[in-house]
Amino acid sequence: MTTEKHHKMTTHTTNDPKRRALGKGLESLLPQRPAAPATPVESAGKPLELDVELIDRNPFQTRTHFDEAKLAELAASITATGVVQPIVVKALIGGRYQLIMGERRLLASKKANKTHIPAIVRQVSDSQALEMTIVENLQRADLNPMEQARAYQRLSHDFQMTQEQMAVRTGKERASVANFLRLLRLPEAIQHKVEAGELTFGHARALLALNDPESITSAAQKVMALTMSVRQTESYVQNLINPEAKQKKEDKPVEIDPNVREAQEKLQRTLGLKVHIEDKKGKGRVIIEYSGLADFDSLLSALGGN
Repeated sequence: MTTEKHHKMTTHTTNDPKRRALGKGLESLLPQRPAAPATPVESAGKPLELDVELIDRNPFQTRTHFDEAKLAELAASITATGVVQPIVVKALIGGRYQLIMGERRLLASKKANKTHIPAIVRQVSDSQALEMTIVENLQRADLNPMEQARAYQRLSHDFQMTQEQMAVRTGKERASVANFLRLLRLPEAIQHKVEAGELTFGHARALLALNDPESITSAAQKVMALTMSVRQTESYVQNLINPEAKQKKEDKPVEIDPNVREAQEKLQRTLGLKVHIEDKKGKGRVIIEYSGLADFDSLLSALGGN
């Protein structure tokens, strides 16, 4: 009986219109606390649909060239099926975001007139955002050689990473990292030719066997004028380095075992340095020439030295 009476009293109190009116009156008299400005929070792996106009461009982007034709293809795909892989952004104060990964997807979405894009929000420092951007770019297959070289340089300079550490983080061979970094020794004008695709990575590596910027520039111009292949460029450069050997070869051809010649050429392509193998019945020596400390460091790195 007591329980039933208590239940009826509680129900009566809750449904009392005077009480509800009193409650509204108090709410209207109490000062309302202003809502705090929206601050983006981490989405913990769950994509959010973000307004593309609230996303600022990635200031750490190492990519300098976007293929417009491929961007248009991606935009057409996004128009048809949407963005399959979310971009990654960093939360900023004031409701804005900063792009970390996925600039092509963002640009293509804007080209496709999309107002929103799926995004993973991450709370990371500037240095972490920089590292994430560079590593993601290096893991892609469509960066040009100079963009890759500059990306490795930033990892080395900004994060004091060794070539071994960079190789581990990006899934590349250490010798490959060293070869890309050597491209930064090219004269700036030749770097632009590599970036534009007028010279390939193989051409650039062959040209680096020359000692000075003037020789590299002159040789590069002839290589482009004659549309030399990489193999022709390697032979041309070796003849520039050792014209006496070329003359001797013309005067009296020297028979070299095809296997030895193949090994010699493979070493030259791998190291980007002049290599000569002297072989006599399975015994001999390998001579590797270098023109500076940078070449010597790259050689040590490729051979597994510290």
